[in-house]
Amino acid sequence: MRKFLTPFLLAGALVLSGCGYNDFQTKDEQVKAAWSEVLNQYKRRADLIPNLVNVVQGFAAQEKDVLLGVTNARARVGSMQMTPEALNDPNAVKNFQAAQGELSSALSRLLVVVENYPQLKSDANFRDLQAQLEGTENRITVARNRYIKSVQDYNILARQFPTNLTAMLFSYQEKANFTVENERQIAEPPKVDFSVKPAAAPAQPAAAPAQPAAPAPAK
Repeated sequence: MRKFLTPFLLAGALVLSGCGYNDFQTKDEQVKAAWSEVLNQYKRRADLIPNLVNVVQGFAAQEKDVLLGVTNARARVGSMQMTPEALNDPNAVKNFQAAQGELSSALSRLLVVVENYPQLKSDANFRDLQAQLEGTENRITVARNRYIKSVQDYNILARQFPTNLTAMLFSYQEKANFTVENERQIAEPPKVDFSVKPAAAPAQPAAAPAQPAAPAPAK
């Protein structure tokens, strides 16, 4: 019986390898790995926020609205569960992206407020946290770009012929990707101008018209 099954198994393996089945497995794993790195870097940022808020609060406790905005935005991000399976749901990715964008915007407002507190800006703990935050933002950008490229490669494989037939046969769906334009709009930092414009000088009253000279007396 094994002699009869062996040729069919070999033929099936050749067909699957030729139609992109193995490529789907490879690229799917690459997408999952890239997504894990994105989540890892976003979590790194979220872990820095409580310490950052505490340091700022020590110098600027009156900035309650800004501090609360950062805390609430972080809480919304933390409540979202983005498993690899959720990458097939465009709405889930869109909501996750929007929440991260709101957190970025809240952090931008916090750093703008810091400009009003020179003692806070010179605090060693704050400078260290700010440097870590900036480094993490760079890592997030790199991780996102890798994920975008991985999803692009996977989706091309799922759409092009003949591997699209394999995608339909095994229900390999296209994966949702980041929409950079929308996030850029969400994360746009507020425009704040602390410069004091000089007040306009009051208008000077117009000079009174000259009085006509009195006529000379007749002789």
